[in-house]
Amino acid sequence: MAAPDGTPLWVSDAEPGSVPDITAARIHALPALYKAAADSLPTLADKGYIGAGIGILVPVRRPKGQSEQALHADTRTTNSLIRGIRALGERAAAELKQRWRALQHVTLTPNRIGVIARAALALNGIWK
Repeated sequence: MAAPDGTPLWVSDAEPGSVPDITAARIHALPALYKAAADSLPTLADKGYIGAGIGILVPVRRPKGQSEQALHADTRTTNSLIRGIRALGERAAAELKQRWRALQHVTLTPNRIGVIARAALALNGIWK
């Protein structure tokens, strides 16, 4: 999760194995985001979160076998705006991974990497 300027704000605990992002989000983040959506604060996400629930705004998929131009101009504009803002969140994740090399190639158990990621997040806030 990132601030509007792209600064990382929060990291979730790691899940064991190869748990998809949407599954981890349902465990760690979506319940709080649904509360925010009820207070008129939607969350922007990428297409991997289609079906995540109320208040999670994702780009609209283009029709199968067709180009992006098949979408209405308003839909294409909305998709472009969501992707542009989502880029800030991606930047936040990249900032943590690049600044703190311990997060690049992790071979620890998931319950230990969460502590390291939170420490990196705290240090990152001091660093700025």
